[in-house]
Amino acid sequence: MQKSRPLVSFVGSGQNRNPLIGQPLFGMDTEALTACMIKAGEPRWRGRQLAEALYHQRITDLDAITTLPKQLRQRFTAEGWQIGRPAIVQLFQSTDGTERYLIQSRSGDQLSVETVWMPEGDDSESGDLSDAATSESSEFPSPASNIRETPSTFACGSRQLAPQQGAEGDWPHHRHRATLCISSQVGCAVNCQFCLTAKLGFQRNLSAGEIAGQVLAVFDRHGVVAGRDRVNLVFMGMGEPFLNYDNFMAAVRLLVREVGLSPQRMTVSTSGIVPGIEHFAQEPHELRPRLAISLNAPNDVIRGKLMPINRKWPITALIEATRQVKLRPREHITFEYVLLGGVTDRPEDARALASLVRRTGLPIKVNLIAWNPGPGIHFSTPQPVAVEAFRKTLADMEIPTYVRKPRGRDIYAACGQLKRTVEG
Repeated sequence: MQKSRPLVSFVGSGQNRNPLIGQPLFGMDTEALTACMIKAGEPRWRGRQLAEALYHQRITDLDAITTLPKQLRQRFTAEGWQIGRPAIVQLFQSTDGTERYLIQSRSGDQLSVETVWMPEGDDSESGDLSDAATSESSEFPSPASNIRETPSTFACGSRQLAPQQGAEGDWPHHRHRATLCISSQVGCAVNCQFCLTAKLGFQRNLSAGEIAGQVLAVFDRHGVVAGRDRVNLVFMGMGEPFLNYDNFMAAVRLLVREVGLSPQRMTVSTSGIVPGIEHFAQEPHELRPRLAISLNAPNDVIRGKLMPINRKWPITALIEATRQVKLRPREHITFEYVLLGGVTDRPEDARALASLVRRTGLPIKVNLIAWNPGPGIHFSTPQPVAVEAFRKTLADMEIPTYVRKPRGRDIYAACGQLKRTVEG
């Protein structure tokens, strides 16, 4: 396991010197927290107390960790320690129940990233492991015309948004599953031509704490209890996770080992970073999420125009790297395919796609995504009849195929729409 560096080296009692502001406590695992406590002259079990407070009790204010003596809390505060978990600063609600959040870290640069909560999921997990394999065709709602901020959307300092509650003040019984879409970078460098996030360009990588912190911020809002509620995590938000590989996997380790989530309810999507896939293939099963490949085209010519990354790692290299992943029982590799009207949605494209994905020799499935529109991007959403014809062509060739529901299009929360939009 990769060790985290201690936050602050304590010298003396901390009196009569300037505060030391380091990286936040949130994002450090039990081992790193223990090392910090030892350096501070505290017993090693203080590290376990801190981990319990951060990841199980989900405390966001250092002074509220009452398992630590008051004098110790005051000393840590004076010396610049902070929990520093990211917080929701703005949210938007869709008519379909989807919520899009702007989440800001405590790093001081004031940059925000986007995270999306989808009640009941979007069928992207259909066919995976214990999830029911249900395929649904959907009508496609029109894009956003008027983005509205909901009341009471800001959380400042340690003040948090109130959790949503059911009639009995608990997690609603009918909401037996949900999907949470998480970002790994501020912006993105991959520059897929059909994606709004590409318009931001790349601004910076997120730390492990900033990635995992999105999860707990949203869990707190919805009252999610780890180990009880069926929430699927998809690393499919802003950014390319495999271009921030170390921090992405450190966040996964935090969520698995410290928070208690299952990696089999996590999926990471890559645009095709071959070295990242090869590294990912070596990760132990108990820590490795499921893998999704964002393919989006039936051949190198079209893919190279839509996804510049294909010029560095073409489809053949991508398929070969994917073949190195050793799957768990009943696990699949997912190929994501964005349908662009008149560009990638023809029956012959479906037949070519079937041939490509079979070359992996692995259990696979295809998730079809009707393109979600955005300003300044000149593609068109395919007609429902074209989506169904594409799906049927793949199904007739015995390729397990699912149509992803477009969730949150009216608030720019759907796949490919994340750009920190706050106006219509």
